[in-house]
Amino acid sequence: MSIEEQDIKTVLTNLECRTNFSMKKITEYMLPKVKEAFYLHIEGNTPHIIIRPVFEVFTVDLIGIEGVTKRSDFFHNAEMTRFPKRVHKGINEIYYGISFKFDDKKAVKLFIKKLINIINPE
Repeated sequence: MSIEEQDIKTVLTNLECRTNFSMKKITEYMLPKVKEAFYLHIEGNTPHIIIRPVFEVFTVDLIGIEGVTKRSDFFHNAEMTRFPKRVHKGINEIYYGISFKFDDKKAVKLFIKKLINIINPE
C-alpha cells in the first residue's frame, strides 16, 4: 500500500518543507532551514520524492527506513532544474535524481528527518 498525494503534502507542510513551484505532475520543495531542493512527483496516484543523485551513497540508510522503497533506475524530468543533467534516452541531457516511494506518513516523516540529518548533522 502506498501513501496518497494529499497525505504526503500534509506531512511535508507539517515538517516545514516549503514549496517553490508546481508544474504538471511535479512540485519543487525545499527542506526546512537548509537550501536543498527535492521534488514530489505524482505517477498515477502514487507520489514519489526525488532527491539529488549526490545522495546515492546514502541510499542504504534511506531505504533502511521501514516503508521506504527506491526505484531501481534514476528518475528523469525536464522540470527538475536544480538537479544535474545527463543523457537518458535521446541525444539531449535531462535532469535526473533518485526516486523513493512510501507506504505511510511515518515513513515520509522519518525519510525527511534522515535527509536533513545527512545534510546538516548536529
